[in-house]
Amino acid sequence: MKRPLFLVALAAVLSLPAEIAGAATVEASATEPATAAPVPRISATRNAGVFGGQSLRYTATVAEVVVNDTEGRPVGLATTIAYVRDGVRDRARRPVMFLFNGGPGASSSPLHMSAMGPYIRPKAAPGDRASGGWAPNPASPLDAVDLVFIDPVGTGFSRTLPGADTKALYSTSGDAVAAAQVIRAWLKANGREASPRFLAGESYGTTRAAQVVRANPDLRFDGVLLIAMAAESPGREMPHVVSLPTMAAGAWSHGKIDRAGRTVDRHFDDAVRFARTDYVSALIQGSSLPPAERRRVAERMSALVGLPADLIEEKNLRLSKNDWMFNVLKDRGLRTGLLDVTITAPLEPGQDGAIDDPALGVVPRRAAGAPAGPPPSPAAIGPVESPVVGRYLTEVLKYPGVGPYYGVNFAVNAAWTHERGLNPFEGLAQAMRADPALRLFWAAGYYDLTTPAYAGRYTLDQVGVPPGQLTAAYFAGPHGVYEGEENLKRFTDAVRAFVARSGLHRPRRCEVSALTQQHRAPTFTARSAADSADVA
Repeated sequence: MKRPLFLVALAAVLSLPAEIAGAATVEASATEPATAAPVPRISATRNAGVFGGQSLRYTATVAEVVVNDTEGRPVGLATTIAYVRDGVRDRARRPVMFLFNGGPGASSSPLHMSAMGPYIRPKAAPGDRASGGWAPNPASPLDAVDLVFIDPVGTGFSRTLPGADTKALYSTSGDAVAAAQVIRAWLKANGREASPRFLAGESYGTTRAAQVVRANPDLRFDGVLLIAMAAESPGREMPHVVSLPTMAAGAWSHGKIDRAGRTVDRHFDDAVRFARTDYVSALIQGSSLPPAERRRVAERMSALVGLPADLIEEKNLRLSKNDWMFNVLKDRGLRTGLLDVTITAPLEPGQDGAIDDPALGVVPRRAAGAPAGPPPSPAAIGPVESPVVGRYLTEVLKYPGVGPYYGVNFAVNAAWTHERGLNPFEGLAQAMRADPALRLFWAAGYYDLTTPAYAGRYTLDQVGVPPGQLTAAYFAGPHGVYEGEENLKRFTDAVRAFVARSGLHRPRRCEVSALTQQHRAPTFTARSAADSADVA
């Protein structure tokens, strides 16, 4: 059977010794037809560091992978940034983790350069992507697991090919097909088909990870990590129910409620209990709710989320995210962030709430005296560069990147098709029930109103994730749950522990040998989901 062009090219360059591979930098011609597969560029360097208290050497390899559409035509180049521990005798027993972020037009740079990679970029002000540099990251779990960061097409240094039709690629299912192609290619080219494997996604990347598992039952994983889960809560009631505990945590952080000696963990838990009992019951009753009970619920909400009871009643007990963000600090002339409710900015007319989120930092603060107006659309913002990450890849890892490194590309977001009726998390839960050895790690931040913590837990419960296969971890942090030295250590230690106990001795077939096999719908068989693992 003839091997796809992208696999032939990738295998050829990755089979080179590391000292030689760094010179394999053939670049795709700008005039090359979209139907021709360019030779992927690659660089490899030898490095050393201390991770998890262990001194070790590792090889860092940055490589392009040609992504094909369902007809086998090349449409783009995705970049992988891999860190592989040297001196490992039995690669078949060494776990490997594939990681990506969300957006869906985001590069892997948050997980890569803020959490898991061997180097970390010190935290800068929101929107500051150009200043500063990088420093060793002793919290990186590279001592326990090899790491492969994936920049999807349109992000990082990854680009579409000239003339390629990316409509299918920029969709829920098409994007997951591309991600699976990259994973299969890396496993095959590096001889790691038998290694224990893990899949980690953050934000929209959790949707991508769930869809990869759902649509590729033959590409068996030992564990999936969902960080800041991009869960949808349908209906008239649940969007408000699942957001309330995060609003409560934000009110606690800003001192807008009486803490009464409670920690944020305790206040969040109190809000969850109220949300899933009295609050949801009141919302379901709607106009039938007696006025006295409506007032009681509004006053209880006020004590939790820091807004006046009269305003809560005026909103019919249904607080939108903007209702809370634009009112909780209104007396101070401030609004909160969405990705991080502890961050503030001036409250101004015409704010959108999301695209002008001060924690995101892509819309400049309005100049004094400037007229109010709507913020720019995602398409108008387009790609946002991350020069520090680009310099790290070119200067430290010696990758010959061409053009800017896109930390996030809002043009991709604007072009995205979110497929209706497709719930990848249901497929992930089904895969877990079919395979009791498949474990799930879920991490959420109390201060994340973009993907609220309780929304993730509600979704996991509703789709039927087996509790015995789930490890849950809450952090007093934002969308990037690992922000802050304490959170980073807790997060990476939890990742190490999860990898260590997630079926590392599962008998394995070489599932990725038939790389030319077309994408198939998943087929699962019912099996017992009994698993005695502890739930954190």
